[in-house]
Amino acid sequence: MEQDILEDISTIDLSDKISVENPMDYKGCLVLNKSTPARICIGKAGSRYKTSDYLRLRADHAVAMDAVWSHVDESIVDELGFLKFQTLVKDKEEYITRPDLGRKFSKEVIVDIKEKCTCNIDVQIIAGDGLSSPAITSNLKDIYPMIVEGVKGKGYSLGTAIFVKYARVATMDKISEALNAKITLILIGERPGLATGESMSCYIAYEASSKKPESQRTVISNIHKNGMPPVEAGAQIVQLIEILMKEKKSGIDLKL
Repeated sequence: MEQDILEDISTIDLSDKISVENPMDYKGCLVLNKSTPARICIGKAGSRYKTSDYLRLRADHAVAMDAVWSHVDESIVDELGFLKFQTLVKDKEEYITRPDLGRKFSKEVIVDIKEKCTCNIDVQIIAGDGLSSPAITSNLKDIYPMIVEGVKGKGYSLGTAIFVKYARVATMDKISEALNAKITLILIGERPGLATGESMSCYIAYEASSKKPESQRTVISNIHKNGMPPVEAGAQIVQLIEILMKEKKSGIDLKL
């Protein structure tokens, strides 16, 4: 017996959906709706959202929760040749409740990094799960080769690619110090919102150090298929690397 298959409500394009009853300017609502990922032009049933809009809100919230609690498909980082290391965090629950541990490695891991990875390089690339594992799973295969090709094309030496499980942004500082990298960048999953669970950021710093403030970092964010496409972001990252190498500074000290 054939059964009806319900449409996945999270796949509906909200930019084409106007649920306000009899809007005075329907075309204007469409133009406005397509200009932003925010939830606008949503109608109500009395004082509440309509059922379809409420269910979509709950579905998108579930996507965000899954992004935080899921894990990176490590077959992708293996395929790209990344060496894998883990911070002091033991599991996802500790990762959420102890962000300080996601910024540190054990002494044994630091020794392992120094022994297995190339030191004294121009550019060190790191990938970290962060607060959205799907961001790495979805974007790394497109952005990483673009960065590698660009860095090599500029004549810079490239370090051993590193993947960090349970990573925070400041993880990059410890690796930079261990490997004496001029420029260190980390591709990391952003805290998910209700628009996407696949958004990634690239934090990049010149001579990154745990002794420097957070303002040492320059960032390119909102990297995903519906934001800044990963290939385009890769090209911008390479351009930024060239600027940092020339100026020998990053973050708020860098005037772009």
